[in-house]
Amino acid sequence: MLAGWGSVGVIYTFSDRWQGPGTVMHPGIVDRMIPFSADGIWLYLSFFLLIPAGYLFCRPEKLRWLTGSMILTALVCGAVYLLWPTTLVYPVDSGQGVSSYLLAQLVAADSTQNCLPSLHMALSVLAVWALYQREQRWRSGLLLLWGALIAVSILQLRRHLFIDLVSGALVALVCGWICLRATQTFPFSWRERQ
Repeated sequence: MLAGWGSVGVIYTFSDRWQGPGTVMHPGIVDRMIPFSADGIWLYLSFFLLIPAGYLFCRPEKLRWLTGSMILTALVCGAVYLLWPTTLVYPVDSGQGVSSYLLAQLVAADSTQNCLPSLHMALSVLAVWALYQREQRWRSGLLLLWGALIAVSILQLRRHLFIDLVSGALVALVCGWICLRATQTFPFSWRERQ
């Protein structure tokens, strides 16, 4: 988890510091259909439970794949952030409750750029993929629902636009597929070969 998710944090942080000013992205039809609400923060932050769950509860043979997929996804997203940084006009939340407080803390800590593709969405897709088991339909169905609700919360909080989510999910699927092929071609780690 430290290698995979930790690498994501390093790449995300450094790409934010080294990039130029972002191109402002404008909301589309789907974005305008979902009203802004600070209450989405709870599902948004559940991402920070989903990712560790992906590492802790996936099958052991998926760990190497998940780590490689997260690193490759972060590298692709980081390259896009550096070559074409994007931002959006963030809504101002004037609420007074706990949800608004948590959102304010998130806004203070998060990048105002690094919008497209959404790493939040990409990593959620990879974690759900790692945990998904066809033979456990209820569990897998709940995981898919959890990932979908995180996606809705991202839009509800206006942290990303719909195009960011779609592109993030596509990056995750392509990188996950590449790493899946690599782990099938090279099934043993270097340490296991010695």
